Amino acid sequence: MDIDFPLILVILVFGSGLIWLLDAIFLAPGRRRVVAELQGQYPQWQEAGSGQAVKYQARVADATREPVVVEYAKSFFPVLLVVFVLRSFLVEPFQIPSSSMVPTLEVGDYILVNKYTYGIRLPVLRTKVFDLNEPRRGDVMVFFPPHMNETYFIKRVVGLPGDTVAYRNKRLYVNGREIPEEMLAVLPEGASRYRLGLETLGDARHLVQTDESRPAHDFSVLVKPGHYFMMGDNRDNSSDSRVWGQVPEKDIVGKAFAVWMHWDSLLSLPSFSRVGLIE
Repeated sequence: MDIDFPLILVILVFGSGLIWLLDAIFLAPGRRRVVAELQGQYPQWQEAGSGQAVKYQARVADATREPVVVEYAKSFFPVLLVVFVLRSFLVEPFQIPSSSMVPTLEVGDYILVNKYTYGIRLPVLRTKVFDLNEPRRGDVMVFFPPHMNETYFIKRVVGLPGDTVAYRNKRLYVNGREIPEEMLAVLPEGASRYRLGLETLGDARHLVQTDESRPAHDFSVLVKPGHYFMMGDNRDNSSDSRVWGQVPEKDIVGKAFAVWMHWDSLLSLPSFSRVGLIE
């Protein structure tokens, strides 16, 4: 079962903030009244080292002690609020879980996702409240796929609303135009022969990989209004819009823009050799 971290974060932020607020309204005034009363009982409370000052400090410390839950709430709320704002509206970290975007992104890459470039959305509800830019062909986008609406996926945008996307003999066509691809190498690996190419899609020049040993599965599709056609750069090893359909605009999460770390597993050391912008 996937953990709904955005929902958990919202609950923690608003829960800790509510506890702090309730304490400030209902409990803190009582503690301040006790302090004022103690100052009346110990008129020499300001004389450092005096017997009354010592007794006053001891009783104030006891009377003004906050409940444990309030202490934790006041300690964690600022940190949680900063994380909430950054993660919900600015930048969110994401780990690559599969090889569908090889060779652009590898399993174990840790990337950063721009959460505002396609518009500001409310966390959990996903409602867009402020428009900015629209996805472009070639963007690497994080989204919720239509068949798994609580799981992040990452693929490349190949078709915009109204586009006709076709795939023939393992070459990509958009609106009848073949997308330029420069072949770089053919890499044998076991029973497979991987063709490595440099594709130019929109403003992006990026690597793609096809398995020459697998049969081609040609198709042609019209992208619906308000939807996007997504494909992995590992063209013969990617579950994408060819399998589960087009992605509606409401399910967009953000644009992946950088790799900041690579970490294969807990038993290995993190590597920063792949740090850089995502093409």
